[in-house]
Amino acid sequence: MRFLVTIRGVSMAKAIRVVLLCLSVLWVVPKECACRSNFSRNSSSTSSLPPLSQRPSSVNVGALFTYDSFIGKAAKPAFKAAMDDVNADQTVLKGIKLNIVFQDSNCSGFIGTMGALQLMENKVVAAIGPQSSGIAHMISYVANELHVPLLSFGATDPTLSSLQYPYFLRTTQNDYFQMHAIADFLSYSGWRQVIAIFVDDECGRNGISVLGDVLAKKRSRISYKAAITPGADSSSIKDLLVSVNLMESRVFVVHVNPDSGLNVFSVAKSLGMMGSGYVWIATDWLPTVMDSMEHVDSDTMDFLQGVVAFRHYTIESSVKRQFIARWKNLSPNDGFNSYAMYAYDSVWLVARALDVFFRENNKITFSNDPNLHKTNGSTIQLSALSVFNEGEKFMKIILGMNHTGVTGPIQFDSDRNRVNPAYEVLNLEGTGPRTVGYWSNHSGLSVVHPETLYSKPPNTSTANQRLHGIIWPGEVTKPPRGWVFPNNGKPLRIGVPNRVSYTDYVSKDKNPPGVRGYCIDVFEAAIELLPYPVPRTYILYGDGKRNPSYDNLVNEVVADNFDVAVGDITIVTNRTRYVDFTQPFIESGLVVVAPVKEAKSSPWSFLKPFTIEMWAVTGAFFLFVGAMVWILEHRFNQEFRGPPRRQLITIFWFSFSTMFFSHRENTVSSLGRLVLIIWLFVVLIINSSYTASLTSILTVRQLTSRIEGIDSLVTSNEPIGVQDGTFARNYLINELNILPSRIVPLKDEEQYLSALLRGPKAGGVAAIVDELPYIEVLLTNSNCKFRTVGQEFTRTGWGFVCKIGFEKLTCEYIIFALSLQLFLQEF
Repeated sequence: MRFLVTIRGVSMAKAIRVVLLCLSVLWVVPKECACRSNFSRNSSSTSSLPPLSQRPSSVNVGALFTYDSFIGKAAKPAFKAAMDDVNADQTVLKGIKLNIVFQDSNCSGFIGTMGALQLMENKVVAAIGPQSSGIAHMISYVANELHVPLLSFGATDPTLSSLQYPYFLRTTQNDYFQMHAIADFLSYSGWRQVIAIFVDDECGRNGISVLGDVLAKKRSRISYKAAITPGADSSSIKDLLVSVNLMESRVFVVHVNPDSGLNVFSVAKSLGMMGSGYVWIATDWLPTVMDSMEHVDSDTMDFLQGVVAFRHYTIESSVKRQFIARWKNLSPNDGFNSYAMYAYDSVWLVARALDVFFRENNKITFSNDPNLHKTNGSTIQLSALSVFNEGEKFMKIILGMNHTGVTGPIQFDSDRNRVNPAYEVLNLEGTGPRTVGYWSNHSGLSVVHPETLYSKPPNTSTANQRLHGIIWPGEVTKPPRGWVFPNNGKPLRIGVPNRVSYTDYVSKDKNPPGVRGYCIDVFEAAIELLPYPVPRTYILYGDGKRNPSYDNLVNEVVADNFDVAVGDITIVTNRTRYVDFTQPFIESGLVVVAPVKEAKSSPWSFLKPFTIEMWAVTGAFFLFVGAMVWILEHRFNQEFRGPPRRQLITIFWFSFSTMFFSHRENTVSSLGRLVLIIWLFVVLIINSSYTASLTSILTVRQLTSRIEGIDSLVTSNEPIGVQDGTFARNYLINELNILPSRIVPLKDEEQYLSALLRGPKAGGVAAIVDELPYIEVLLTNSNCKFRTVGQEFTRTGWGFVCKIGFEKLTCEYIIFALSLQLFLQEF
């Protein structure tokens, strides 16, 4: 059909705008269009014309999609079936015939836009389609301009925004939720890095972009984005897969077009990439292809073994079962997939909304845009396009609909997405797909049908995620590791601190591999336990004149200058936000070291086992027990009678003689004997404690310090020494609120000893705060002039630093294996 209009005059802004729109699609939308997407923009400027009819005999609805595609072949019979069912149902529209006008977009953005304009010439009240996100972006502008609701049953691009395209509505699921489902699956399986293979169009790029954002929130990432040109041949796909196979990640997410996606797996199979150790995850395009095939041949299933795929989940119902049972009669030669149900429900959604529209006494009227009607001088007849005057009101009715279709409840949230999005997790093995679980934004991964969980509170915690067993590529049931050391000729880059103190732990060495020390020995022993060779090179970090900053070393790993950092690196909270640590191979913690003096012997040393308070309490109890025994005995026992002076002497003598079990008075009353037995037992304990303490005092050197621990050090307001480069300085400042001016960085052991010996009055320090492993080495060489005071006031350890991703799994494995080996050797 041609557009015949002549453009003359000066008011031609709208005409130029639509013409440019038609021309721009030649380069904006790719030729390949089986993926999906949508956008929206608000604009309206209409004039009123007299109403055509308040209750028309028929209503036109447009349908725009690619006939010759997996989705289009299923959608067309579904549209026709829905139209027949609506017209046959006397409870809907009541005598008004629903007529669907079809247009083939032919997988072309330009033809799709022209088809949309042709639909609008037929005065459609709504348009259903397209299936392609790229075309949806373009014709949404037309829908905005003419106020015609555009309902897409196949455009899943998450960037199609209701703010930009107010007349666009998605009747299928948004890929935003599918990417969340994939991210939850990756997190559930423990994989932190993936490679994304996607078609380079709106649907592919924008979907993978959302996946990257979601993974970043889970401290994971897409390590490489491999884009496939729409319509790429097998040779191009092979070159791309060869390049990604040289990388470290073995987890691939494939987000491509249904019509050409199988080529990716076919080429991967020929390259040996469908075997053990690989993980392949496909989005909903793969179940769409398989569901559309009447029978999946053995060759196709051979290169899909072990693949995990996500399929739109639709609730089981009698309406759905009846629709599936009818399919053979509706389309005996075309395969059935979920998009057929979404297309069917889209027609019913429009029909029910029209029913409400007419019940509210609304009428359908169209008007010409004055700016388009008055243009002259062009052979494009833009005046044939009419504005749906009640389009905005009709769109609000559609958004407010709430009914049940073959795909389940049809209702939209504030972002115009369908409520309760859910996906079925499939495992392709044997002769077809097997359901291993479900995903919903309500409860995450579960083996229970999503609709049964909606009545319970939302719970997406990691502990509640569960799936049935999966058979992975290579027919293995154990989840693959998901990574290998990259086969690109590059060794593992290991950063090592170039220390100048405590070099027994790690230091520079003239002999290969260029470093030595306890930490290097642990790492080397662990690497030897791996069942495969690990090419590696050690790179010293620091100038060798002073200890390097360990925070800066960790930042070098974050910046990808090192793959791993090995050394005496403390696991602290602020570092774990950016990198992964292995389990600690040495326990550590901060302690206080202070100078000590040997206490001189004194004639009064026999009083030191007990404090003054203890002596006072002990004496009081002696008198109390003597008085109690006298009260219980003096009425019956002649030995406790006599003049008052004699009785008082008896009380004192009896109570203190029990200390040596030499009391001569006998007790005759039962209560008196009971009290005496208990007291003698207490006296035995007191004597034993006193004897042990006094022995220790007289035989062991008594060392004293005026600093008793971290609390007394903090309140002393005296200088504190810390090891240069460690986290101790930041801890004292940030956690204990110690002034930076009080902290003195010390370079090596000599400065440690010198600062402690000089003391704060001579320019030294009152005490040193450092990690326990260093202090143990220091005290070995200090001839008992210093000692740790108080308790260890932090608990941590040393670990190897890894980039967030696969290296952590390696390090965890080797540290665990090494620990187990050492444990067995010890016993």
